Amino acid sequence: MTLKHPFLMANQPGDDDGDASILIETRPRTKRPPLYKVLLLNDDYTPMEFVVLILERFFGMTSTQAFEIMLTVHKKGVAVVGVFSHEIAETKVGQVMDFARRHQHPLQCTMEKEE
Repeated sequence: MTLKHPFLMANQPGDDDGDASILIETRPRTKRPPLYKVLLLNDDYTPMEFVVLILERFFGMTSTQAFEIMLTVHKKGVAVVGVFSHEIAETKVGQVMDFARRHQHPLQCTMEKEE
């Protein structure tokens, strides 16, 4: 009995047609899930120190990184604070919004699909 490799099947002695055949297994390419940007929006009431705390606590930034992003939010009105899968981005937005509300700040955090 002759065993043939499942991916490469050349004709063995005694095969009828005489030409070599190769079977190639193809796998469907899985598409990467889309990523989402988490954005912080500026307002005139949330203290800068609170924004820095949010960035350190929920986005794992150092105090220097958090301060730079906070300044960007303050000067430009908005800043991307991270890029995540849909579920993680949604969780981060919820955490930030809940934390801000508990501390009576109107800070807004949103997410949008990355192009």
